[in-house]
Amino acid sequence: MMKCILSIFLFLNCVLVTQAQQKVSNENNVVVSPKDVLKFKAAKTVHYSDFGAKGDGKTDDMDAIAATHAFANIHSLSVKADAGATYYISGKERTAFIQTDTDFGTAAFIIDDTDVKNRNAPVFTVSSSMKPFKLKTISSLKKNQEKIDWDLPTSCLITVTNSNVKQYIRFGLNQNNGSSQTDIFLVDKNGNVDMRAPIIWDFNQITDITALPIDVGQLKITGGIFTTIANKDESNYTYYNRNITIKRSNVLVEGLQHHIQGEGDHGAPYGGFINIAECANVTVKNTILTGHFAYSTIGAAGKPVTMGTYDLSVNRAVNISFINCSQTNDINDSKYWGILGSNFCKNLLYDSCTLSRFDAHQGVANATIRNSNLGHMGINAIGSGLLTIENSTIRGRNFVSLRPDYGSTWQGELVIRNCVFVPAGGKSISASLIGGSNSGQHDFGYTCYLPEKITIENLRIEDTKHPDNYQGPAIFANFNQEMTGTNYDEKFPYVRNSKVILKNITTASGKALIISNNLFMFKDVKVKIN
Repeated sequence: MMKCILSIFLFLNCVLVTQAQQKVSNENNVVVSPKDVLKFKAAKTVHYSDFGAKGDGKTDDMDAIAATHAFANIHSLSVKADAGATYYISGKERTAFIQTDTDFGTAAFIIDDTDVKNRNAPVFTVSSSMKPFKLKTISSLKKNQEKIDWDLPTSCLITVTNSNVKQYIRFGLNQNNGSSQTDIFLVDKNGNVDMRAPIIWDFNQITDITALPIDVGQLKITGGIFTTIANKDESNYTYYNRNITIKRSNVLVEGLQHHIQGEGDHGAPYGGFINIAECANVTVKNTILTGHFAYSTIGAAGKPVTMGTYDLSVNRAVNISFINCSQTNDINDSKYWGILGSNFCKNLLYDSCTLSRFDAHQGVANATIRNSNLGHMGINAIGSGLLTIENSTIRGRNFVSLRPDYGSTWQGELVIRNCVFVPAGGKSISASLIGGSNSGQHDFGYTCYLPEKITIENLRIEDTKHPDNYQGPAIFANFNQEMTGTNYDEKFPYVRNSKVILKNITTASGKALIISNNLFMFKDVKVKIN
């Protein structure tokens, strides 16, 4: 009788490895024997070769990789790539879902994008076993609200949308009609909002509010040498997302490398090899990335535009850190696009990074760049809260560019401390520290602000190369050349009552810092020299 019960138990543990999350036509099943189930459980680890991966660089191993993770997820086992293996991943539609610690080690992964069935299907998705749920009875929220009226099973990331309000109504060559009002914030199980990432908008109406439970334990992904063989599609806004997508909170990615081969004279852009979305507390460290070739297409305004294409992407995420990350190509080579794009984020960090760009498109609340070297695309951001740059060298056209396509707005404070600015990487240019543009004629869906307080301390400006008519480095670029007198009418006024505090600013040219070439526009700015 006991033998019969044991046999039934073992039979039930003989897993038919399928991924219910993955609805693709070529999904296959793998039967694991009861003996192997017990062996893998005892080892607490499974390898890709255990599920048939060849690792010879020629055989398509994607099914075996996906099956390995599916089995590991069911039994809470870690996954290890086989040392020295090279896994070929074809363009078939298959995603491996990672829910346990994964060590890619020294293994290589070749991701072939030359014939892809679904460019939106990630190669790996790091996901939570906990499911999101709706908070249907919450009908409104206030900026800086400290608590929501809902008891939760655990700490959660809350995402909220009001589709009846449009913000970030983009201006310029990539103009659009804006995005639905959006916010993300963290709450504990009692509904208390983490005020380090506060609610930043008033929501008079809510069309969707979702709670994403936060996993308590940290999931670790280590190692791996990934090479993307680039797509050869037409150069249109058909983004490829054949990547590692992270949609679980509390994740560490360490020691990963991503390389790119086969880029030619055309191709579709990429949405980020490491793509972090709808999660919190993710760290990417000691990781080597690669910038993509920048291709051109016709933008929404009917004119040629260079398409953004990324190796890092962060969207609707909180507390995301990049530590000691670098890229394989020259951070000052303009044929490669800036490596990061982000939207709707809070608390982004670069620490000890050497990368071509930091960028926040549709707003970041609080960002820090320290101990870093940023290349030809520099720092591009709009948002709110505190933007801090310290102990860093910046080689962009401006020290900070407040993105003109979103109104050059920063509602909060800017701190620059112990930094070096090499304008345009040392090219001949009239240097300005804070770049931007706002005509006051476009409705971005929100009031636009110059930072209300700007502190610049211990800054060296390497402006030896400059035009003959150079007056000296400007604190502000000329944001609106037409605004030269009181007769200029701003339909959507740009708030410019900033306070600037300067201490120990030196220039290679020997020229003193000026406020701007457009003194009228910045006449209300108060400058204090300590």
